[in-house]
Amino acid sequence: MQRRRRSAIDIVAPRASVGVVVSRFNHEITSRLLADASQALRRYRVKEKNVTVVSVAGSVEIPYALQHLARLKRYDCLVALGCVIRGATAHFDYVCKMVQEGVLRVMLDHHIPIGFGVLTVNTLEQAQARIHVGGEAVAAALELARLGAEQGPR
Repeated sequence: MQRRRRSAIDIVAPRASVGVVVSRFNHEITSRLLADASQALRRYRVKEKNVTVVSVAGSVEIPYALQHLARLKRYDCLVALGCVIRGATAHFDYVCKMVQEGVLRVMLDHHIPIGFGVLTVNTLEQAQARIHVGGEAVAAALELARLGAEQGPR
């Protein structure tokens, strides 16, 4: 099965202020998601001094940290990075629902773009094949931030 590639977007964002929240659970994956996101931030020329990275215990805690950053009103966009791997119980389903709905709520309630880079996979191998999602989440967040800046306040 081939992965569809999104078309490249033309973003240069040296003035963008970006908050990144990354889960420590499944660190072998989330550290690589963060590295890919950091590479994307450099590629889009976001200045390192304009990037804040917050580490949380697990994916369930991501929405709370995003909400905290959103309330500060210092960021043009936020990025959520985590990894939830299915186990033998229904816990996977609850965690996925909580993080997805929580991130969406923060994005809509606070009117701030959030790139969703939380992997929800069945196996470690699937997660390893999706490390690129860290950079894609950054691109999505910056693209929405640019759209908001172009459209002006509502």
